[in-house]
Amino acid sequence: MKRNFIISACLLPVLALLFTACSKSFLEIQPKGLQLESNYYQTPDQAFAALVAAYNPMGWEAGGSDNTYIDPLGPLNSASDECYAGGGGPTDMAFWQVWNNYTLTPALGPQAGFWDRNYTGIYRVNIFLSKIDGVQGLDPATKARYIAEAKFLRAYYYFWLVRLFKNIPLITHPLATEEIYKQTQAPVDSVYHQIETDLKEAIPDLPWTVNIPDEGGRATKGAAYALMGKLIMWEAGPNNNSRMLEAAAYLDSVNFSGYYHLVPNFPDIFSPDNKFNSESILEIVHTGAQNAGWGNWPNFLGNVYTQMVGPRSYSGPIYWSGGWSFNPIIPSFVDSLKGDPRYPYTVANIDSIVNAAPGRSYTAGYDNTGYFIQKYAPLAKYVSTTGQPELNFPNDYIEIRLADTYLLEAEALIRGGGDAGKAGMLLNAVRERVGLPDVAPTLKNIYHERMIELATEGHRWFDLVRLGWAPSVLAFKGFQAGKHELLPIPLVEMNNTQLKQNPGY
Repeated sequence: MKRNFIISACLLPVLALLFTACSKSFLEIQPKGLQLESNYYQTPDQAFAALVAAYNPMGWEAGGSDNTYIDPLGPLNSASDECYAGGGGPTDMAFWQVWNNYTLTPALGPQAGFWDRNYTGIYRVNIFLSKIDGVQGLDPATKARYIAEAKFLRAYYYFWLVRLFKNIPLITHPLATEEIYKQTQAPVDSVYHQIETDLKEAIPDLPWTVNIPDEGGRATKGAAYALMGKLIMWEAGPNNNSRMLEAAAYLDSVNFSGYYHLVPNFPDIFSPDNKFNSESILEIVHTGAQNAGWGNWPNFLGNVYTQMVGPRSYSGPIYWSGGWSFNPIIPSFVDSLKGDPRYPYTVANIDSIVNAAPGRSYTAGYDNTGYFIQKYAPLAKYVSTTGQPELNFPNDYIEIRLADTYLLEAEALIRGGGDAGKAGMLLNAVRERVGLPDVAPTLKNIYHERMIELATEGHRWFDLVRLGWAPSVLAFKGFQAGKHELLPIPLVEMNNTQLKQNPGY
């Protein structure tokens, strides 16, 4: 924790603006040079640049205290029953490996990257909110929107932290030096309350739509309503249904707003040629326009996770030749997908492709299964011809999309004793999109649909923990109930602070 509050204590954090932020114009804000924080936040342009900096950690592909890959998909997929960690060997991306086999320790795991990413975002939001009233020349409507976006972002970052760690400091103002080491963990109910408060205050001043070429990726009412619904369902856990209809109402505000629609052709959701499609509610943008090389590390804009999940030393059609073989899909999970129309757009069966013609090959990585992630696969047609190809894939990550909120509302309606007919309509709209017949809106069917529809998109581990299924489903990986529902507090954050370690670590 301490470094997140000490770093940039004197210099404005906006100045690392080559990190991924949101849309193309968001990404290409140019730094003007170092300025003291006391001299900043004077003009509307500076206020906007500071807001961009608050968005910035959402898209980090590398950095943090580890200064290594911190894209959330790799660790989350490794921790689930969907994928192994993979890579080049049992120590390749060690902090993915130890979440894959549940041998995490406070010193080794993905926790430092998650902690740094989200507390850096919170720090920047808190600075922004403390300074915005002093900006001259900012019209009231723009100021209200900026404040709403900042509060959405603080809610977003705290939602990540409370799901992963539960026991966290709650900080809503810039800390003085003497406060840094005195922070204690807040009651979890206080964190949930703060997230809800920020979202409720943000919603009225957020727009429903944004101009995609200039503003794609900025917060909207839809993203805030969706996050509120997801928060209530996370807080409820598997057994508390008292607020399910409230969650359903927030999700309904998104699902029936008229601003979002299911993409007719399932694979088009994930295509770099179809960014900000009608199903996208919250999207994190990546681009190869930077033409990044290794000298840009870790300040690059491409999607390195796409590189990481490609087959290693591949020779054949469709895919890039230089992948790193991370997150091979577990055969038992592949079996659950077979026969579903979404299978070929979720799973890349590289063994089948290689065996189909002479001269094709790839090098099997660690825990290789022959099955690779298709949704973020490094397709040859998107390989950058300038810069370092590994660092310049343009694949976005749609963190919240309409099928997710449809299925969450269906679940909330059934659990809350609401309109089963509407729940069935939502569930079967997702199925009908891929040509599947209607099924009854039971929780079993809704949960199965979430597993298939959202496979490898970073939702599965959270669903397993949220619903209390993780101890049984992940037992084959070593998951221990009462411990592995949470990550350990990073060891480095425990030094000279008041923080207490999570149970079992």
